[in-house]
Amino acid sequence: MLTRLAGLLLTLLVASVVIYGALYLAPGDPSTLLAGNKATPRTLESIREQWHLDDPFYERYWAWLSGAVRGDLGESFTYKQSVGSLISDRIGTTTLLIAYAFALVLVGGVLLGIVGALRPRAGAGITAVSSVGIAVPSYVAAIVLITVFAVELGWFPVFGDGTGFLDRLWHLTLPAIALALAWNAYVAQLTKAAVHEESLRDHVATARSRGVAEGAIVRRHIVRNALIPITTVLGITIAGLVAGTVVIEQSFNLNGIGSLLVQATSSKDFALVQGISLLLVTIFVVVNVGVDLLNAALDPRLRTERRP
Repeated sequence: MLTRLAGLLLTLLVASVVIYGALYLAPGDPSTLLAGNKATPRTLESIREQWHLDDPFYERYWAWLSGAVRGDLGESFTYKQSVGSLISDRIGTTTLLIAYAFALVLVGGVLLGIVGALRPRAGAGITAVSSVGIAVPSYVAAIVLITVFAVELGWFPVFGDGTGFLDRLWHLTLPAIALALAWNAYVAQLTKAAVHEESLRDHVATARSRGVAEGAIVRRHIVRNALIPITTVLGITIAGLVAGTVVIEQSFNLNGIGSLLVQATSSKDFALVQGISLLLVTIFVVVNVGVDLLNAALDPRLRTERRP
């Protein structure tokens, strides 16, 4: 556990240097973005001095890092608010969107994969449909869903987060479908392959020859043994859904941290970009560790292999 924690901290440190350095080297002057193109040189100089924009990279990064260690992620010079408050105000929408999309993938992708592996006639159709789903970018899916179900049919709202839990779910239905579409197809194909491979094992044939009920064979010998690759791909899916919120939130005008990251990057808001990026990196690492622990719980042999 200590090794995993040290790895997490090292990953966050390296990521913070890379992200801060990339933003520092990116073209564009934050002071010009703040003051406008018609600002006087004195105004620009005042802004740079106020936000320490002329300080060397290592000084600015160290000032941010020392504050982050104390729990202070700094202040956004675009919104004039603390980074922590900006993230906390919007993280609820992003969390609900990811949870909604993951539920669609968990139910649709895994179920379609299992059915496709156990029912060969259905499997061909599921493979064809999932191949198309994987090829459709999320922003294209968003445009199609908005055009058909929001504009033409009027079944769902076009933009916004909604108010109240049920209304928010209603507003997030189309964004969640657009976000989950490609991952749903991806999970379906990998689940189908994993379940199909397990169905060909010798112990499955032995169980059938002994007259074990087909339902029990599917539950105990096929699906259960296929859970490790399935949980692994579901972990990757969570990370992909987190990254995909950047595009989907922009497409549906949602007030989440994905759209906030885009706005912060365009204005070179160092503290805000750094805070959101480190949150995303933390989620990726935690999900990866969680998948490893879950796989070890499903298969005790993995715990034995990791012992020195």
